[in-house]
Amino acid sequence: MYRYDSFDQNMLADRVEQFRDQTARYLRGELSDAEFRPLRLQNGLYVQRLAPMLRVAIPYGMLESRQLRMLAQIARRYDKGYGHFSTRQNIQFNWPRLEDVPEILADLATVDMHAIQTSGNCIRNVTADQYSGVARDEVEDARPWCELIRQWSTFHPEFSFLPRKFKIAVSGSRSDRAAVKVHDIGLELLKNANGETGFRVLVGGGLGRTPLIGTVVREFLPADELLSYLEAILRVYNRAGRRDNIYKARIKILVKALGEQEFSARVEREWQDIRGRMDPVAPERMARIKACFPSQPYASIDAAASKDILTQQRAADRAFDRWLSRNVLEHRQPGYAIVTVSLKPTGIAPGDATDHQMEVVAELADAYSFGEIRVTHEQNLVLADVREDKLRELWHRLREAGLATPNIGLLTDIICCPGGDFCSLANAKSIPVAEAIQRRFDDLDYLHDLGEIELNISGCMNACGHHHVGHIGILGVDKKGAEFYQVLLGGSQGNQASLATILGPSFAHDAIPDVIAKILGLYVSRREQGETFLEFTRRVGIEPFRESVYAKPAQH
Repeated sequence: MYRYDSFDQNMLADRVEQFRDQTARYLRGELSDAEFRPLRLQNGLYVQRLAPMLRVAIPYGMLESRQLRMLAQIARRYDKGYGHFSTRQNIQFNWPRLEDVPEILADLATVDMHAIQTSGNCIRNVTADQYSGVARDEVEDARPWCELIRQWSTFHPEFSFLPRKFKIAVSGSRSDRAAVKVHDIGLELLKNANGETGFRVLVGGGLGRTPLIGTVVREFLPADELLSYLEAILRVYNRAGRRDNIYKARIKILVKALGEQEFSARVEREWQDIRGRMDPVAPERMARIKACFPSQPYASIDAAASKDILTQQRAADRAFDRWLSRNVLEHRQPGYAIVTVSLKPTGIAPGDATDHQMEVVAELADAYSFGEIRVTHEQNLVLADVREDKLRELWHRLREAGLATPNIGLLTDIICCPGGDFCSLANAKSIPVAEAIQRRFDDLDYLHDLGEIELNISGCMNACGHHHVGHIGILGVDKKGAEFYQVLLGGSQGNQASLATILGPSFAHDAIPDVIAKILGLYVSRREQGETFLEFTRRVGIEPFRESVYAKPAQH
């Protein structure tokens, strides 16, 4: 992981003291709400429905155990004993007192963490594949490139007040697990015919009120030209993006308005101008950053013997076997495995973790995964470097902490925004809908028979729950002051990204589990051998689902 130097640490300390003074002045009435607003947003502080909300940056989802312990301490001391991991690989605290926020930021700074650029119209937390550096299908580790972008974008003087918030994702594997096609800028690492590293660059993806799949503006960008090309895109957007209408301010609207050819041409002209004044990324600069992400000191393991033991353990314990099949992936290093820690047990808001659970995961990371933890887009945690011969031992300890639910990738592994329980922008609550679905479909045998199904829930059109790219998406809407829910089908966030189609008229809260049951019933009754839910949805289209869900019961 990248570790802060003395310059980074001094900068953070100064930032904390500045915000401490600004907060004190606001509480004394010396700053108005309007004057304080940009200051708090620059430090990740929102005003939510019931209390302030502090969003803490976790760059490309990477945490050290000491950092996770600090997050647990903050949850216990300043919040209500839990934190919420978000779809941008960050963590949010929903109940801090305003006067305590400077103290929280000071505590975070002691472990090289902050809340800078987690809000406001700037370049937000750069995200990556949660399996970067350990995935078997990896072309190149995305994390050093994310760190390069983070260093370039933090406090960039030109991009602190963009027309709207700006999100960048980087994927370094053949399978896109970073959802690059639905970001303002998506970057796919690849090699050309000469074995040189570069990027396929997509621009103008995004969800929200106007969901769009990103446009490829360059099929192969040499890696050392990355920052100059990003700068060109951001400059075009900063000058031409709309500032008169918040709903039309994202770069995706600019790309659509100008057309792909004109937008690309403007970026190309800007890039040629910048290249005359901005040097490529120096090899020694990237070498320094890549040195922060060395290969772990893996033990030499007899992988065949390890797998034989694992096979015997699986045969002897069905519950362990089920967890392995859903929550554990093969590692690029023989004898090791990637473990996803589910934060989706029934009855718990998706993505929430208690202070005790965070401390347990930190302890397990030290014991089994070189002291590192990753946060996923799906609001789970990952221990990326676990010895296969320690998996059963780890599983037992996770079970004791309520962290071994074997549902990764299944229906109840729900992506869910905080919704109307917390967010002042939400039209409807999200968490109770997620809980109702989890309770209705709590039969693991049935879930495993259904197979891969991604269900995403958002409480409003801002789409923080990514409902547009769920195999099943649910969107909270307001109907004359009452909370209703649209259902969408057929979305996907991977290599074949697609936007979901609205099923039809919205439903009341208590009808949603029955609607999901009808959707799943149609799939089970008509699927072909080995056909996934997404494949089935794409094959049959939306009409059979509409007929099944909205059909009137027969009269007797």
